[in-house]
Order: sequence, then C-alpha cells, then structure tokens
Amino acid sequence: MMNDFLSLDKQLCFAVYETAGEFNKLYTSALKPFKLTYPQYLVLLALWENDQVTMKQLGERVNLGTGTLNPMISRMQEKGWVRKERSTEDERKVYVALEEKAFEEKSSITKRVAEEIQLCNISMNEYGELMERLNELHKKMKQRSKSIDA
Repeated sequence: MMNDFLSLDKQLCFAVYETAGEFNKLYTSALKPFKLTYPQYLVLLALWENDQVTMKQLGERVNLGTGTLNPMISRMQEKGWVRKERSTEDERKVYVALEEKAFEEKSSITKRVAEEIQLCNISMNEYGELMERLNELHKKMKQRSKSIDA
C-alpha cells in the first residue's frame, strides 16, 4: 500500500504540477494574440473587478510581490494596458488604473479564454465543482502553513 502511494502517479502534488503546466499552455495560447502573459492577465482581471487600486492592494490581490509586480506594471503601461499614478495625498502610494485599451479588449480576451477552456470539454457544472474543491484544498494548505509558522 505504502509503495503504491509513493509512486509518482499517486502524488497529488504531481497531478497539480502537470495540470498547472497544461493551464500555462492554454493561457499562453489564449493570450498570445493580445501579447499578454498569464500574470498580466491576472492583473487585468483584478483591475476589471476593482479599478484604480494601490500597487500594494494589487500585489496582495494577485499574490505577487513588488519585485515582480513593478516591472510587470511598467511593461503593461508601455503597451497601453494600464497607467500608474502617484497619490497627491501620499507620495508613497502609487495607484494602478486601466487604460481604454483594457476596456476595449476585455470582451475579446474573455471570449478567447472561454473558447480555450471549452476546448477542454469542461462543463460549467464540472468547472464549479473543480473550483470548489481547489479552493477547499488551498484553504487547508494555507491553514497548515499558518499552524507551522505560528
């Protein structure tokens, strides 16, 4: 029994790793026409939900540190997706806001991603179930991390 559990094909971590690799391919393909990376897409999703947030808030939302986020936002600004604005009340705060291009391309990007996901033959029911299970797993793993860090 233990030997079976120790096989690579029985490892949840390996299944997640392989699936993440396939998601990476899917999103690379879907976002290629827009010259966006997957992390840049996450930034757009976060800003479409809540525009004009501080860099700190954005980093927390997409789970990226400033060392990764700053150059990414600069590249997105150069390509016309977002703009950075320094706060007039507190110079330490930098806000990120969507540019018109991000609003104009939103439906095309969303449609392209949805088409790629549909090619995986995942029903909306299955999609919801997968989201629920992955969120549960993530929560359990975060609780474990917190108990170790405490």
